[in-house]
Amino acid sequence: MTHPNAALRPTQAVVLAGGQGSRLRPYTDDRPKPMVEIPGTGTPIIGHQLNWLAEEGVTDVVVSCGHLAEVLQKWLATADLPLSVTTVVETEPLGRGGGLRYAAAHLPRTDRPWYATNGDIWTRFSLRDMADFHTERDAVATLALARPRIPWGAVQTDGFGHITDFIESPPSTFEINAGVYVFSPAFAEMLPERGDHERTTFPHLARSRQLAGFPIPQGAYWRAIDTAKDLTEAAKELAALGR
Repeated sequence: MTHPNAALRPTQAVVLAGGQGSRLRPYTDDRPKPMVEIPGTGTPIIGHQLNWLAEEGVTDVVVSCGHLAEVLQKWLATADLPLSVTTVVETEPLGRGGGLRYAAAHLPRTDRPWYATNGDIWTRFSLRDMADFHTERDAVATLALARPRIPWGAVQTDGFGHITDFIESPPSTFEINAGVYVFSPAFAEMLPERGDHERTTFPHLARSRQLAGFPIPQGAYWRAIDTAKDLTEAAKELAALGR
């Protein structure tokens, strides 16, 4: 039986791929961050993202390029991609919100909802479920929420100050913005022409109860690829998952 919200699920997405990736040097000396390969897979981060989006029903993607845009554009032009991809390049820095607005204007169906993801996120969970969650809450924007693992070991203590246990890399008790989004058509007009939407549009929507948070299901894979250590950890985790 078809889900009642199936017709409202996005079939288009924006991938924000313009970051400098300075913390990933030397990998990003000659390529933008989304073009860094996850060791052992032979595929750059953006390749994994586009495959995931296609599996989740997306047919059209706008990739917003910046740093070393031509390297990314060349790969996209020659890769065997499972969906249709358009690239846009900001002629001047517009900030995160302005860049998102500029990219959204190039979506094929501006009157329909859309997904967005940061170009350094490597994850797998049901975007269809997230889209249904967004629709059920009548939200203008929905953020995926992750509980990242703390990179240090933690200790548990009892009421007397005795250590009772050591926990290696526990999940954070706080949920964070996981860098994956569902947006209603009206959202693009709310974005700043330039500047950061996370300091303007998101707080405004939160105050009016139009911003929803979708917890990524427990056990689903999520990692932001920010440093060389993240690449190594991602390769280990993928090997453990048998992918």
